[in-house]
Amino acid sequence: MYFKIIGAIREIETIAAGRGVKNLNRLNKIYGKANWRKLKGICRVELDNGAIFEAEVHWYEGHGIGKREIKIKRYL
Repeated sequence: MYFKIIGAIREIETIAAGRGVKNLNRLNKIYGKANWRKLKGICRVELDNGAIFEAEVHWYEGHGIGKREIKIKRYL
């Protein structure tokens, strides 16, 4: 599903870090070795049909690599 984040992500929390990240081997293979963390936060998203919702999003973030694989976990 295509979506666009509108504004800033707020209430950011770390879910897992380092070896606690479940997909660590896959992330290292696809994006390169880094200190990976899994994070969650709240933001407004715009879907491809133009609808705008408040949603909880999850993503992986690697030091020096940035945010990867942002997904909508649930609508609020």
